[in-house]
Amino acid sequence: MTEHGSREVNSAKEAGAPSAASDGKAPRTPRGEKTLRKILDAALAEFGARGFSESSIVGITARARVALGTFYTYFDSKDAVFAALVRDMSARVRDYVAPALEGATDGLDTEGRALASYLEFVVGHKEVYRIIDEAEFVDPEGFRRHYETTAKRIAARLRATRERGELKDSQSPIADEVHAWAIMGINVFLGLRFGVWGEEPPETVAGIANRMLRDGLAR
Repeated sequence: MTEHGSREVNSAKEAGAPSAASDGKAPRTPRGEKTLRKILDAALAEFGARGFSESSIVGITARARVALGTFYTYFDSKDAVFAALVRDMSARVRDYVAPALEGATDGLDTEGRALASYLEFVVGHKEVYRIIDEAEFVDPEGFRRHYETTAKRIAARLRATRERGELKDSQSPIADEVHAWAIMGINVFLGLRFGVWGEEPPETVAGIANRMLRDGLAR
């Protein structure tokens, strides 16, 4: 496994977040954690390839090479594993991007690094777009939570950047939130065009987008 791959899997458990398993079904051993991870990875492949409606628990267990009963040890239903996968993918994106922000020269450099790392993640995990898009209908609460938490992280970074005097002053109390959602929208569609459909280098795409942000937001 690559350094980036290891960084993706180090996850919610280490950060103290709840288990991805259904309520009362969290694994209690390292072996159980590995099995849960296998099921989630298999669910990503199954849902990503076939979509929610055409996917099945049998298909997931076949991909994971575990027994049907093992699936129910950790999840209550197909809907439950899908909702868990939405949370898992959101956390994996967050954990993948975070190390790339270290060493940024300023706040907008941070956003450029975040976008480049996100595009890199998408290139290796194109299924994430199908999963998140279907979540709007299969798991609307998880769909909304994914975008709200992502926007909150961006807004927090922008507030810190503004407080350091690196961005234009704004009289609007919701300016950072508006900018955060706008940046997130840019990132999402750049990920679709250049991560899922294209082959252009993430750093090149992120650099162009970042120059646009600097011209629009910086002093």
